[in-house]
Amino acid sequence: MTIEEVLAFDEMQIFDRKSINIDPKALAVTLVAFANADGGTVAIGISDKTRRVEGMDDNVHQLNELLRVPYDFCEPTVQAAIEKIPCTDYKGRNNHVILMHIEPGPHVYANQADEVYLRVGDKSKKLEFDDRLQLIYDKGERFFEDKPVPGAGMDDLDIEFVEVYTRKIGYRKSAKEFLLENKGFVKQTGREMQISTAAVLLFGRKPQEFFPRARVRFIRYEGTEEKFGAEMNVVKDIIFEGNILKMIVDSIAYLGTQIKEKTYLGKDGLFVTEEEYPKFVRQEIIVNAVTRRAYSISGTDIQIKMFDDRLVVESPGRLPGLVRADNIRHTHFSRNPKIAEFLRVFNFVKEYGEGVDRMCLEMETKGLRGPEYHTNAFLLQTVVYNAASKKSQVVVEKLAIGTEKPAIQHKKPAFGNKKLAIEILNSAIEKQHYNEPTKTNIILVYNMIETNQIFGAPEVKDILKCSVSSSKDIMKKLRDMEVVVTVKGKGKGKYRFAYDTEIKK
Repeated sequence: MTIEEVLAFDEMQIFDRKSINIDPKALAVTLVAFANADGGTVAIGISDKTRRVEGMDDNVHQLNELLRVPYDFCEPTVQAAIEKIPCTDYKGRNNHVILMHIEPGPHVYANQADEVYLRVGDKSKKLEFDDRLQLIYDKGERFFEDKPVPGAGMDDLDIEFVEVYTRKIGYRKSAKEFLLENKGFVKQTGREMQISTAAVLLFGRKPQEFFPRARVRFIRYEGTEEKFGAEMNVVKDIIFEGNILKMIVDSIAYLGTQIKEKTYLGKDGLFVTEEEYPKFVRQEIIVNAVTRRAYSISGTDIQIKMFDDRLVVESPGRLPGLVRADNIRHTHFSRNPKIAEFLRVFNFVKEYGEGVDRMCLEMETKGLRGPEYHTNAFLLQTVVYNAASKKSQVVVEKLAIGTEKPAIQHKKPAFGNKKLAIEILNSAIEKQHYNEPTKTNIILVYNMIETNQIFGAPEVKDILKCSVSSSKDIMKKLRDMEVVVTVKGKGKGKYRFAYDTEIKK
């Protein structure tokens, strides 16, 4: 990390800045809050209010006092890694800033006064007795991802995919060294290798061999009710398996094929196409379900239930930590912090705690009610209504008095085109016999590129966070599969995804 990056970051769930003159007891509050939540980084030597770069080279005694804080002012000791980065201070002198990287811990941490804090957004919240007890419970549950998987070995991990990930994060050692040296993915005791749950779920060749119900199931119902027996109204039932990234990418892509659209002539004379559920909302409810799932509950899978008027996503486990239905927009607690961090690298988790708030804003912009959350036994249900729902009609009327919002149609758009269906893309991929990491990258690009969006290697590089050569290779593969069409007049190497009607049958 560079000083420019440190100065550019806003204070948030996993980042804070502190002056070199901060009192050690005050710094302990931040460290405890990070350790109790998702971990984070504290930049010491920068004013948190003005971002003035103070440095620490001229104040060695104070720095030594602050470096003792994780050991002497926190109970139990907070695990902290120290990084020293060069900078130019506000007086124009060469200096250094200290980064203190805090890992999320398995315990409930307190300061010297036996006060427990939790990081919530950009603040450290002091917990009262009941919340402290709840945190103790959730701490025990959240680290299921660290537990070793009986019978799993290194051969059960996809080392090629681990290499894809390490390249994304700029890790320069081997994939095996990454697994052994980071986040407890693999622990070696003598000749025995212990493979963690997180490693199997994120990098496993076939995670379902060890966790059969760690999968995503899509069910499409006809009508607005779930019926059984002779009246059963299931019209589609699809199961997605593989590692966590593959399940997310595949299920998001498939859900996109089931969304109804309407096209109408806008005020500017151009045709406008709207989907019944915003793309970000569809993506976020699936990502949240996978990230928040209690993987210790093994008797059921994540289910995406689609009705005529709503989407219902069911994920095993209640809302984690101190998150409640009434504070979910602004409160965050990762049940599976390693999974959350992994998905952040692939752009599925932008910033911790941001997703739900953005979902609500997007739904409100469309005149739809925000997502609802319900706990049913050991399942968390997320419900999103479309414009056809009676529950959303009141919201539409309030936000658009005097205007008539076109209803979602039950047929394909009358105007405009839609990029090729995911089934066509999957078929083209299979014909080329690409490996799994390549397949995943291609589908990830497909998910992130809109209909008619013009893109090339630079856009692919941004989506995949890969090298220039890798982005060019993906573009070449898209051309080889004949699923993209050249766009002229927008510069060299610009394409869009082909329409269904343009694909050779």
